[in-house]
Amino acid sequence: MSMTPTIPWRCRDRTLHAGACPLVMGILNVTPDSFSDGGRFLSMEAAIRRGLDMADEGAAIVDIGGESTRPGSAPVPTEEETLRVIPVIRALAEAFGARAGAPVISVDTRKADVAEAAMEAGARIINDVTALAGDPAMMGVARRYGAGVVLMHMRGEPATMQQNPQYDNVVTEVAGTLAGRIAALQKAGLETDTLALDPGIGFGKTAEHNLTLLANLASLSSLGRPVLVGVSRKRFIGSITGRDVDQRQAGSLACAVWAAARGAHIWRVHDVKESVDAARMVAALNREMA
Repeated sequence: MSMTPTIPWRCRDRTLHAGACPLVMGILNVTPDSFSDGGRFLSMEAAIRRGLDMADEGAAIVDIGGESTRPGSAPVPTEEETLRVIPVIRALAEAFGARAGAPVISVDTRKADVAEAAMEAGARIINDVTALAGDPAMMGVARRYGAGVVLMHMRGEPATMQQNPQYDNVVTEVAGTLAGRIAALQKAGLETDTLALDPGIGFGKTAEHNLTLLANLASLSSLGRPVLVGVSRKRFIGSITGRDVDQRQAGSLACAVWAAARGAHIWRVHDVKESVDAARMVAALNREMA
């Protein structure tokens, strides 16, 4: 297992250190239709309880989303998405504020109005599937608040992205697109140390594309920013293992550990407790090799 260099990731007034121990980002979907946990945390009480549990389980980040971007999904109106996520963000920000080493709150959105409301409620990261390109105002929100930003690669729109996605070379095209986004955002005034990169596993990619990207993550880590991988319970794992969505934990962890050995810094996961255990083992092995 190769050592992953530590890279500071500035998220407003917090700095996360992405390195030999992968950071675990827990997924908290307050939606009725997300592919794995849709409807489970739609109530305010259930969502807050899950966020607190993630903190107890060792999550470094809690990523809260109010709009599913699974393949085939339709957009959610801004007002509805705001009503879903902002009360949860506010409540968890208040609860985490009294905890030493509490998780950083991320908002999973592609809408500037939702991101700005989330920043005001206590979020520190914007996780945007469009890499800040979907809403012209999103770049300004990120700059004003000094938010940490996850730039994800996606080909097309969620509703249609899995309809025959094609690449000449998926590795060079994904890396080139994300490098271009870094350059454009730097030119627009965003600080480079606020940016993290996500190859967008399953977003406009076939199972073969996903495997090729995971096998060649060095093409992203060479860009000098933390690399996030989101493979948790995804369809390509089911296509390989034959497991239903709620039985893909082992396949998800295998992919995450593989990715860490090839430069991934952050795992976006549903199964926080198990992923934190795996991350701690990765860190212990990395220390042994140091």
